[in-house]
Amino acid sequence: MRGNAEGDPRAYWRRRAIALAGVVGSVGLLAWACTGGGDEPVKNAGAVESASPPPPPTAMPTVTVTVTTTPEPEPARDGGPCDDKDLVFTLSTPKSTFNGSEHPDFRITVVNTGKASCAFDTGSLDVRITSGSDDIWSSAKCREGNQPKKTLKRGVPLVETITWNRKRGCGNENTRPGTYVADLKDKKAKKQIFHLR
Repeated sequence: MRGNAEGDPRAYWRRRAIALAGVVGSVGLLAWACTGGGDEPVKNAGAVESASPPPPPTAMPTVTVTVTTTPEPEPARDGGPCDDKDLVFTLSTPKSTFNGSEHPDFRITVVNTGKASCAFDTGSLDVRITSGSDDIWSSAKCREGNQPKKTLKRGVPLVETITWNRKRGCGNENTRPGTYVADLKDKKAKKQIFHLR
């Protein structure tokens, strides 16, 4: 029986085919193990990568710096004529009653509120004395000689004193006792009421 089996050519080729199939199967199994089990994980990895697109580039904010230059005001120039709107006038008298031969004195204070010193014409100061509707006296009309211009510094008072000789007009006629009013013509200053005895 043994000799017959070894002498059967069909049995010989069957054994060779089985052995060859085993070798091929072993080689295939080894190849599959080395490649990590096929192409599917690679495909899945590509799908994961494509499912998460890279984030868009972040735009940086643009900062614009604007520099504004404020022009400096021109310095005020000294020496020009004074403007009445920059001047504050005050008229006062030391007392309200003058007896006998006392001459009433009127003190005028001028203050420059402008930005610079200015030239003030003291000849523009005119104290007017009235009694009711009667014009009694004007310091400008009865003034002798020209009055000088004086420099008014900002905030520094200029004080001028004008004295009335109790005469009517510019003549020698004495005024009578009574109530009189002193006013600074064309200037915003409080009137002064006084009495002659």
